Amino acid sequence: MEFGSLIKNASVEGKEKHVPVIELSATTVKVIVGKDVAHPNTVEHHIKWVRLFGVKKDTKQLVDIASAEFGPTYAKPVLVAELTASDFSELIALEYCNIHGVWENSIVL
Repeated sequence: MEFGSLIKNASVEGKEKHVPVIELSATTVKVIVGKDVAHPNTVEHHIKWVRLFGVKKDTKQLVDIASAEFGPTYAKPVLVAELTASDFSELIALEYCNIHGVWENSIVL
């Protein structure tokens, strides 16, 4: 089985709790899980991590931009990173729910 076949996206859930939302401003990118509908945040059910990747505009190389790990119950699953957006053609966010697995979203710049 390939790892990619295990990753879920908005077509599976409809952007409710798991699909990471990517917000981009001039120099900052924010990845939010559960923006419109809050994801549960308990010991039994929580978001464990969020990762942000970028596809370099000139080389098409995949770059690991930032990651954040969260403990249950206290932390909200939000990642914030500063970057030069013009260096990238696409941003890709992944998140891991301890019950429902890995979810992704991306934006083309």
